[in-house]
Amino acid sequence: MSLPTLCRTETDLLGPRDIPAETYFGIHTLRAVENFPITGTPISIYPDLIRALAVIKQAAALANAELGLLSAQRAEAIAMACREIREGRLHEFFVVDVIQGGAGTSTNMNANEVIANRALELMGYPKGDYKALHPNEHVNLSQSTNDVYPTALKIAAYAGVMRLIDAMAHLRHAFEEKVVEFREIIKMGRTQLQDAVPMTLGQEFSTYAVMLGEDEQRLREATSLICEINMGATAIGTGLNAPPGYAACVCRHLVELTGIPLQTAVNLVEATQDCGSFVQLSGVLKRVAVKLSKTCNDLRLLSSGPRAGFNEINLPPMQAGSSIMPGKVNPVIPEVVNQVAFEVIGNDMTISFAAEAGQLQLNAFEPVIAHSLFKSVNHLEAACRVLADRCVTGITANAARLRGMVENSIGIVTALNPHIGYVNATTIAKEALETGASVYDLVIKRGLLDKARLDEILAPAALTGGT
Repeated sequence: MSLPTLCRTETDLLGPRDIPAETYFGIHTLRAVENFPITGTPISIYPDLIRALAVIKQAAALANAELGLLSAQRAEAIAMACREIREGRLHEFFVVDVIQGGAGTSTNMNANEVIANRALELMGYPKGDYKALHPNEHVNLSQSTNDVYPTALKIAAYAGVMRLIDAMAHLRHAFEEKVVEFREIIKMGRTQLQDAVPMTLGQEFSTYAVMLGEDEQRLREATSLICEINMGATAIGTGLNAPPGYAACVCRHLVELTGIPLQTAVNLVEATQDCGSFVQLSGVLKRVAVKLSKTCNDLRLLSSGPRAGFNEINLPPMQAGSSIMPGKVNPVIPEVVNQVAFEVIGNDMTISFAAEAGQLQLNAFEPVIAHSLFKSVNHLEAACRVLADRCVTGITANAARLRGMVENSIGIVTALNPHIGYVNATTIAKEALETGASVYDLVIKRGLLDKARLDEILAPAALTGGT
């Protein structure tokens, strides 16, 4: 027989409810958990968001104390509770669903209640003794969900994007190492999946490194947009119930606490309703995903086979590939990265619709923007690291096969155009296709070039631009 759970009673505008005595959240969080059983995923799945909420409440407490609105005792208790949350404590009490109605109010109140109850403990009061320190009147002082929540999303997104950039750099370095390793290996380039002209495998891999480097820069540019915040806007941007100087003061404390170059928006009414920075960031994430997926398509194609495909490179075998076909090994790492890319592209569509759906002075759909954005950032980071560590670093080249395809390819006739003329080159190409003879042998047989000159023209450095 289980003992009855001890409870405390809290009351809101809808009436009283019993809350388990030892829990740190309160009545608003309880109602939100009941109202939004949507994904089964609590906001604590995103620690960056929880830490962002905590640092905002910490900065607000410091600003309110500095401006004479909050006692030193309450401000210090709130700040101490926030520091603990930033260090990873109490995250299990952030329980509201990631998808929720109310424009993020449930998330904001979840934070207010957890911080208030921990601060009460630090002051020597029991949880729920809100006369001593109240979630709304003290933790949420000079604030609204409508400035706290979007600012938290931006701070959390900034942290996540910085990790993503690091992961992309890690993957780029893995490709750059292959550029050096493969720089002398000649192969056929292809356009529209048809033989084109020779290149080196190093040149092919260099494109993947360059694309990543470009997108690292695009992400850095996008982060500058999410550094503009609307703290001090309160409900709709007019700053109602926030004292003069609060916006600048709280922003200064946030910069000091986070090290992020945050700036207060020039027009807080506009900043409170506008989700353009999230749309921009998501668009760049989609760009990263599209190009990363194209890279993985190439890796899967180049490694196809091993007997009946391209078989130009070998991906490191990671697991048995089939429950029925013995010996089969699949390109599982590029495949999983492809799937992350598909998800990110879908998330971008969700963010676009949610940003468009806002009305007048507020966008009520920022929770789904947050969920979609954080998934994109976190999954892309993981995908880049997995692709680097479990695939790219272990790629090897089938150099003999690559050279053999160059020597037997009709594509090398393009290099002879300036020396034997287009008509002769076309004739040689046609005969080579019909007879299976090599272009090299046919040129010598017809006396169009001598062997020494032909070898000079078809030298790897000449064919590939010497890189």
